[in-house]
Amino acid sequence: MGRGTVQVLLLLGLLHWGPGGEGRKNWRRRGQQPAAAAAARERSEATGQPVESFPLDFTAVEGNMDSFMAQIKSLAQSLYPCSAQNLHHELRLHLLLNSSVTCNDGSPAGYYLKESKGSRRWLLFLEGGWYCFNRENCDTRYDTMRRLMSSKEWPITKTGTGILSSQPEENPHWWNANMVFIPYCSSDVWSGASSKSEKNEYAFMGALIIQEVVKELVGKGLSNAKVLLLAGSSAGGTGVLLNVDRVAEQLEEMGYQGIQVRGLADSGWFLDNKQYRRTDCIDTITCAPTEAIRRGIRYWNGIVPERCKLQFKEGEEWNCFFGYKIYPTLRCPVFVVQWLFDEAQLTVDNVHLTGQPVQEGQWLYIQNLGRELRNTLKDVTASFAPACLSHEIITRNHWTDIQVKGTSLPRALHCWDRSLHDSNKNGKAPLKGCPIHLIDSCPWPHCNPSCPTIRDQFTGQEMNVIQFLMHMGFDVQKMAQQQGLEPSKLLGMLSSGS
Repeated sequence: MGRGTVQVLLLLGLLHWGPGGEGRKNWRRRGQQPAAAAAARERSEATGQPVESFPLDFTAVEGNMDSFMAQIKSLAQSLYPCSAQNLHHELRLHLLLNSSVTCNDGSPAGYYLKESKGSRRWLLFLEGGWYCFNRENCDTRYDTMRRLMSSKEWPITKTGTGILSSQPEENPHWWNANMVFIPYCSSDVWSGASSKSEKNEYAFMGALIIQEVVKELVGKGLSNAKVLLLAGSSAGGTGVLLNVDRVAEQLEEMGYQGIQVRGLADSGWFLDNKQYRRTDCIDTITCAPTEAIRRGIRYWNGIVPERCKLQFKEGEEWNCFFGYKIYPTLRCPVFVVQWLFDEAQLTVDNVHLTGQPVQEGQWLYIQNLGRELRNTLKDVTASFAPACLSHEIITRNHWTDIQVKGTSLPRALHCWDRSLHDSNKNGKAPLKGCPIHLIDSCPWPHCNPSCPTIRDQFTGQEMNVIQFLMHMGFDVQKMAQQQGLEPSKLLGMLSSGS
């Protein structure tokens, strides 16, 4: 019999033969008499509540361990005040007590929280959702995406998915952490610091919302944290890069120097590259990222980390919104997750994959984008960059399926966690067999066989990588010739993800 089994049996022995137990096989509340137990059972049956008394069968434990462990689980559920059948893995909404820190429309900002009392790890997630940078496109955003500018219609609870899930199968290493989801309602890439006024139709308080949430969480157990992981996707991923050092400094100033603050930026590592086709800056989709951020930072009264700000001339703080420029200035360790062919990047670069075969110029632009992005990540200590055409990953149900060089994202994050814990040197000494710098080297979108499924937008049918590339106008003969390969050899390499 294993050591764990012996410990469980000893624990049960204390329950079974403890004071008032008298060796009986029925566990009851201490001192409860048979008549009282029967009366309690009758009341329980009448109200539909579970019966208190719980029979345990200790016979043939070794030969029937599954059955025995099922009894242990059932006993634990009966002892726990809220049985597992009624246990919700949901995050609950808390509007900020400081009502001066608001969403765009002046409604109170807030956060969703699911506490995990036994854990000293906290995960704070910043939601994404583009931005607006002038009165006109903010008005349009308010009419079409009000949830991203107001808290008035937020639901009371949310169910966490991906890295916010409480299910070990979906979230193998962080399922038991204290989970915080901070909804995005400031439209400023989490950088703004201006309130609503007669002059300003909208408030932009993204940076202040994060500070206020951290302040409130300190009173809810964050003060005892060992690790705080500030994570985010898309605009939230960029928000991580802009705010992770500020959160660390805030906690230090509050007297919590022992909390290790880290960042996880998903799909927020954008390039300030030249657009495929230049268009006028009318809205967030058509405007080049550099111009949109230039205009936005003024409109939002946006703030960037001081260390990054000092790298650029006055008026050029917009540079700090681009990952490869701000990353070298960060003090906190940050793990970067970025698709090499990010759909949002392609959108702002005016490469629109509408289902029609792409032109040769677009195809070359897409390939070059992958190369440029790969180059910006070469000096990033901890990174995960699959050669896929997609956007956002860490809160997706399928986030455990994507691999780079045989390593999944949860595994890579676990390795990073261990490297920081073991070396305490920002992960600069990776553990053997536990990689944390994972960047695909194959050159085409979806050349990684673990990429998310692609569907033909007209037929809805799934496409494999060869069908997808053909669909995009990929010329096998020409590409094989360029690579000095036989077409059949190139197709075989594509199929295997080589």
